[in-house]
Amino acid sequence: MKILFCTDGSKISFNAIYNISAWIKEAEIDTICVIDWSLLPDEISIEEENFSYSCANTADTILNFAEKEIVKLGLKPGKKIKNCGAVIESILEQSEHNSYDLILMGSHGKKGLQKWLGSVSQEIINSSKISDYIAKEQNQKKKLLLTTDGTKCSLEIINEIIPFLKLKDKEIHICMVNEDPNFLFLDGTVDTNWLLDIQKQQQVYAARAINDIQMLLSGYSIQVNETAILSGIPAQKIIDYARINEIDLIILGSRNKSKLDRFLTGSVSKRILENVVSDIWLARCKNQ
Repeated sequence: MKILFCTDGSKISFNAIYNISAWIKEAEIDTICVIDWSLLPDEISIEEENFSYSCANTADTILNFAEKEIVKLGLKPGKKIKNCGAVIESILEQSEHNSYDLILMGSHGKKGLQKWLGSVSQEIINSSKISDYIAKEQNQKKKLLLTTDGTKCSLEIINEIIPFLKLKDKEIHICMVNEDPNFLFLDGTVDTNWLLDIQKQQQVYAARAINDIQMLLSGYSIQVNETAILSGIPAQKIIDYARINEIDLIILGSRNKSKLDRFLTGSVSKRILENVVSDIWLARCKNQ
């Protein structure tokens, strides 16, 4: 697995590399550090040549520290990439021109106005075409939640990721959320028996989807500890489940909706990222 690790030198950004090291077996880690000069106030005037020199030195210090930490964690350090400029554009450009499997970064989990404006990590998720791993804080690196919507895409994602994961002594959870059919229709438009039949079919479908994942994991001699079929709004139910069970890593599937679709309707992954302390591995479905 080839990973692009994004760091600004902050503790939060390094939480991502510390956490993922407990989950992945082997990986080559390229590290990118972007010093964003655009954040300087307009009233501050400095010579461009001096700033570029200072910027490069700062990035070198961060990258050298990152390389040492990657080696300590038993992973393979790759290229060290430094840039002075816009963070999001630099990361996306680097990821688009190289064959990475995953973008790795930390998130400050900002609230209020900063949350509304969007964080770097959320903008990367919205714009990138490859999978993303987001961490907020160091955790126990013990409990994994695999989510599914019962589609072929969900099963393919898990099948692709599992060979790269270290799951010995981990606690494995599988969760599927059925949308409550009562939310889909106006009161009085359907009868109770029809709703009960829909719910029964949903349960059968969800049980089959979870069983498919269990069968897949059994092929790797991986035992599942807990399974859950929930009913309600998918994002909220996954958030609640992660909180109650103190999940460390949630693996979610994504179908690469357009940026406009995500802005207008919101996405399950966006809501979950904003409301859990768990790490999020947002895996893109390759065959759509």
